[in-house]
Amino acid sequence: MSDPVVLITGASSGIGAETARHAARAGHRVVLAARTREKLEGLVAELGGPERALAVPCDVTDLEQQQAMVRRALDAFGRIDAVFANAGRGGSPGGFSGADPAQWKDMILTNVYGVGLTVQATLPALKESRGHLLLMSSAAGRATIPGSMYSATKWAVTAIGYNVREELRGTGIRVTLIEPGMVDTPFFDQPPETAMKPEDIAGAVMYALAQPRHVDVNEILVRPTPPGTD
Repeated sequence: MSDPVVLITGASSGIGAETARHAARAGHRVVLAARTREKLEGLVAELGGPERALAVPCDVTDLEQQQAMVRRALDAFGRIDAVFANAGRGGSPGGFSGADPAQWKDMILTNVYGVGLTVQATLPALKESRGHLLLMSSAAGRATIPGSMYSATKWAVTAIGYNVREELRGTGIRVTLIEPGMVDTPFFDQPPETAMKPEDIAGAVMYALAQPRHVDVNEILVRPTPPGTD
C-alpha cells in the first residue's frame, strides 16, 4: 500500500491518541507507541485493525525498544513518512527548592532523552522517505515559569527542534515544533475551563503534515483564546 505512515509516541491517550484518529481519517496508516499495550490495542481496533494501525509497546527512554519499534513499523508497513515525538510527562510540585528529584529524573529522561532517542532511531527511515519530524514542545518551552523543571525540559525540546533542523538541512526532511498551551488531557488533574481539547492540537499536527513539500512549518504555537465578553 502507498498510504503514508505516521509513527506516534505517547499514543495511548490525550493528544497522541487524538492525532492518531485524525491521521487515520486523513488516510494515513498509523504506528502507535506507548507503554500501555491494552490502550493501544483498543485504538488499533478503532482505527481499522492491523492493516491500518500497529500497536508497539515502547518505553521511549530505552534505545533498544525504540529501535525495535522502528523495525516493527517497517516490517508491517514498509516505510515511515512522519514521526510525532509526543511522549512526555509532567513534573512534581515544590519548585527547585522542594521537588522530588526522582520525579525530575523520570521527567527529564522521558521529555528530553526520550525525544532524542526517538529522533535518532527514526531518522534513517525518515531520510529514506524524505519525511516529516514533529516534536511535542510546549508554550512552557517559550516562557519563564517559576520553579518549573517541566518548562526547562520543554525549552530543551525546542532547542532539539532548532538544532536537528540545522543538522538535516538539505535532506528534504521537514521539522515542526508543536507548542500547545493548556490542554484538557490526563496530564492535568483539573485543567481550567478555558483549556483546549486534544483534537485542537491534533488539528495543528495535521495542518503541518498536510502542507505541500515545498512548505516547511517550523513551529506552531497554540494557546487557548482568553475569555472575553460576547
